[in-house]
Amino acid sequence: MQNFSFHQHTYRCGHADNSMKDEDYIKEYINMGFKKMAFTDHCPEKEKIDPVENIRMDYDKRGEYLESINTLKEKYKNQIEILSGYEIEYLPGQEDNLKELKDETDILILGQHFIYDTDGKVLRRTYDDPYSDEDVNTYTEYIETAIKLGLPDIIGHPDFVLKSRKGFGKADEMATRRICEVAEKYSIPLEINLNNIFKKTIYNDKEDSFYNFTEEEQLKKLEEVVYPSREFWKIVSEYNVKVLYGLDVHFRKQISSFEKLVFFANKIIGKETIDKLNFIEDL
Repeated sequence: MQNFSFHQHTYRCGHADNSMKDEDYIKEYINMGFKKMAFTDHCPEKEKIDPVENIRMDYDKRGEYLESINTLKEKYKNQIEILSGYEIEYLPGQEDNLKELKDETDILILGQHFIYDTDGKVLRRTYDDPYSDEDVNTYTEYIETAIKLGLPDIIGHPDFVLKSRKGFGKADEMATRRICEVAEKYSIPLEINLNNIFKKTIYNDKEDSFYNFTEEEQLKKLEEVVYPSREFWKIVSEYNVKVLYGLDVHFRKQISSFEKLVFFANKIIGKETIDKLNFIEDL
């Protein structure tokens, strides 16, 4: 079982568990036997572009965030390796700002949540309204460009765009293949994201009741999960692309539920595909 976790948020983003402090997460990872983890909170914007509140840390909190991580690195250096990082989105014109974030941290995850509209002015989020085939093309171009610029170390939830689509069509297949080709060429891992599974199951259950449900009952809850996508990962399995699981931690119980979440992700994707994927042991 994977013993590292590179997708971890904090209360600073405004939509993660306010009662969980940075050190609390570290203790949970150690208890679970993890050997390495990274804090990759939603990146601050030097120039405010995203109008949504409580979605990312303020820019002036960067210093405190990085200082906290460095303190924990030293305190727990004999128990777990800790990395500093951000989850970023690529936007044209923001290259220098993103490179600045890369230079001050150990790791960046590209978790693309939006694109610009055709005028290049208004953000269109993947979960606000449907994406056309042209939008999917733009979304894919952003991922390709970010990788070619050397920005991300991991592509988080690469199938996230399917939240804005109805079904998995030809444009989605073409986008998947383009992402695989560039990820393979630049040796950038793709993440099987577990957060959506958590939200559909454990997060919505009463305390500890999750474990009282049968496997069949839990899979029933996951029938409408869009990502991870069986179709997407079946295509990935055709390529020599690095793959890892991402907890995308925002709440309590996500870390301790890791094995259960992986189990259900594998069920959704299918054993035949899982067995063909190139899972990594570290970055």
